[in-house]
Amino acid sequence: MTQSNLLQMNNVGIVVESLDDAIAFFAEVGLILEGRATIEGEWAGKVTGLGDQCVEIAMMVTPDGHSRIELSRFISPAVVSDHRKAPVNSLGYLRIMFKVENIDEMVSRLTQKGAELVGEVVQYQNSYRLCYIRGVEGILIGLAEEIRKSG
Repeated sequence: MTQSNLLQMNNVGIVVESLDDAIAFFAEVGLILEGRATIEGEWAGKVTGLGDQCVEIAMMVTPDGHSRIELSRFISPAVVSDHRKAPVNSLGYLRIMFKVENIDEMVSRLTQKGAELVGEVVQYQNSYRLCYIRGVEGILIGLAEEIRKSG
C-alpha cells in the first residue's frame, strides 16, 4: 500500500443563514467556539472559486480538540442552492455523526431547544444506540452512544 501524505482531517464546513443560531445549536451539542472572523477579498475567492467574496465564519471544536466544524455565513456572493431539508439518501453532505454519552438526555435537551428527532433512537446490534436529529436550519446530525458491555 502506498504511504499517504494525509496527516489529519482539519474540519467539515457547513453554510448557514444565522451564524449565531448555528453556534448556539452546536454549543448545545457540546462543541466549543474556537474563533469567529470575517474573511473577505479576492484571495479568499481564489480558494473557493467564487471570486470576490465576504463570509463570516465560526470554528467550533469538539471537547477533545480533535474535530472541528467551520460554520460559514456568506454575505457575498449570494447563496445559490439549498439542500438542508434533503433526505439522508440524497447525494452530497447530509450529516455529521457525534459519539455521545446518554443519548436519551441529549435528544431530550436538543428537542427542547427546537430540534426534531428523525425517526427514532434505535439499537445497532450490541454496539450502539443511534439516531438522527434535524437541528437549527434543518442541519442533520447523527448521535451514537456506545453500549458498554458489563463484565
